[in-house]
Amino acid sequence: MSGLPDARTCPGLGEASDLKFPLGAKFREPLTEARFQQLFGDAEQESDLLSEPRWSRLCRQWRRLPGACSGPGAWRLLLARLPPLRWLPHYRWRAWLLGDAVAGVTVGIVHVPQGMAFALLTSVPPVFGLYTSFFPVLIYTLLGTGRHLSTGTFAVLSLMTGSAVERLVPEPLGGNLSEIEREQLDVQRVGAAAALAFGSGALMLGMFALQLGVLSTFLSEPVVKALTSGAALHVLVSQLPSLLGLPLPRQIGCFALFKTLAAVLTALPRSSPAELTISALSLALLVPVKELNVRFRDKLPTPIPGEIVMVLLASVLCFTSSLDTRYNVQIVGLLPGGFPQPRLPNLAELPRILVDSLPIALVAFAVSASLASIYADKYSYTIDSNQELLAHGVSNLISSLFSCFPNSATLATTSLLVDAGGNTQLAGLFSCIVVLSVLLWLGPFFYYLPKAVLACINISSMRQMFFQMQELPQLWRISRMDFAVWMVTWVAVVILSVDLGLAIGVVFSMMTVICRTQRVQCLALGLAEGTELYRPLRESHKLRKVPGLCILSYPAPLYFGTRGQFRRTLEQHLGLGEGGKEAPKTDGPPDADVAGAREVVQLASRCRDAGIHLLLAQCNASVLGTLTQAGLLNRVTPEQLFVSVQDAAAHALERLVRGQEQQEGNPGGAGLYSRSHETTGPKTCTVWV
Repeated sequence: MSGLPDARTCPGLGEASDLKFPLGAKFREPLTEARFQQLFGDAEQESDLLSEPRWSRLCRQWRRLPGACSGPGAWRLLLARLPPLRWLPHYRWRAWLLGDAVAGVTVGIVHVPQGMAFALLTSVPPVFGLYTSFFPVLIYTLLGTGRHLSTGTFAVLSLMTGSAVERLVPEPLGGNLSEIEREQLDVQRVGAAAALAFGSGALMLGMFALQLGVLSTFLSEPVVKALTSGAALHVLVSQLPSLLGLPLPRQIGCFALFKTLAAVLTALPRSSPAELTISALSLALLVPVKELNVRFRDKLPTPIPGEIVMVLLASVLCFTSSLDTRYNVQIVGLLPGGFPQPRLPNLAELPRILVDSLPIALVAFAVSASLASIYADKYSYTIDSNQELLAHGVSNLISSLFSCFPNSATLATTSLLVDAGGNTQLAGLFSCIVVLSVLLWLGPFFYYLPKAVLACINISSMRQMFFQMQELPQLWRISRMDFAVWMVTWVAVVILSVDLGLAIGVVFSMMTVICRTQRVQCLALGLAEGTELYRPLRESHKLRKVPGLCILSYPAPLYFGTRGQFRRTLEQHLGLGEGGKEAPKTDGPPDADVAGAREVVQLASRCRDAGIHLLLAQCNASVLGTLTQAGLLNRVTPEQLFVSVQDAAAHALERLVRGQEQQEGNPGGAGLYSRSHETTGPKTCTVWV
């Protein structure tokens, strides 16, 4: 490096090499952390790197907060919290408007039957699915950062909400309710579902206030996909009574899937031939249309709206044939026009529903953030995970005032929006216009819609979730650990319940992370011939171990769970527990907690007592700060902290050379290396990477 003094050129590959410049490596003057800050850092921060207390950094950040209340600061805050202010001025009206309009109308058409179908899955009347397909979509358009994200009713959330609603407001034993009693039961269940939406929205807003958008990473991709695949099987089984026309009570809790199957098989002789025929014809139309939309997505100008076609055909057939009166086919009935009066959910119920609201909030945010990230990467833009928390939190909180149940981004409609040519959040406004027209004017046309058709729509919408199992062979080849996470989560969801399966999946996923940190090995580094690069010796036999120098790498976080393994590994490789016997290896954690930092300080003390010269290299600022606060500088000097492995190795080689020169010049002297040679051989100079 030409900007540094005392740059040296070492012998080439064909020339003689000595201990100071092994294997023809070329290097400059070694840089310690302090020297690097003098050359390239700010003068004010030179001492802060190692000694600034954390409380002073927090105070400095708090002193910056009043600037956010100024005019420019308020405008920046407004731009951050209202994304349309950023993308709307740059909207390409000629290029994007038609695509957003077509995609929005297409998604809106699908929202109508799908919203009513998922409302039945939530155990509330169908019209409340339309409300949930309107208010959350409108709010996310104003607050969301996912340009291609479609929000509204989601099967997994509807299943979780329905299970909670059935437990909070169970149907009386016997099931023979009058019309008034049925209306009262529906009112109570709508209130419970709205309270769940309020609770999940409040939890997401609390997470936003604490800037916990990073929590979405704890629901890994295998956990989310296994959860949705297992929940799809629950949806399929839960819709069997509606497909067969069996008035069976909904099973909740653990083993609900098997209880439902047993009840269906027991009551199978009492199934309704009319509703079974309607279900078979509906699936015969919906499944092929779904397959055509997938196979010819590039050739079709817009996906075929199979759901709305099926809804219209079934409604006309039921009306003309009087299926509801002649064969007792269950129909949707009257959809109230307009919107419900806004009212606050019963806050007295909040303590009871918080246990159910937490997994609903986590699943809603994890699925939404995952979908938004996928399409953001595909179309080269970024999303703000904390802003997504705000958008979905406000969406659930405000929509609960209008009797909506929990909502999130949906897999099917998001894929449909992209395939139909959607470009921005403006497509959500066109989707809202379609749903609004149904709520205000077109609701009576769905009076004779059979509920069996809605059950078929629920099942056909699970197609994408079922096909996620096709990724299992590839997941097995890539990572056996992730495959195990997927299978454990899926089995737990299917056998137990969605809530417990999610908890087991997250816990098992965290356990695999801990296991991975426990399996990390301490790596001995060697020098690549003719360079100044150090790589693990086990990677190639061409790498050379520098005589008299031990370089070790510990590529894992050092925390309370790994400190024991760390101590045993270092004792084995440095011989600290064997009377001073030395062996090559060292470690360098990318992160450290209090227990890990104290372990490093103890290591420095033991190395000093054993006559080992310890050097630390390539530690990031966070690790250095933690080590400093733990008292590391009481055991080592700033001259023992280096910016890279190469700098530390060069410094160690110079030290070894000086020790050899002193030993040759004064054979009877009392230098470190001469005493070491007389007792146990030359001491290993350890470098911490």
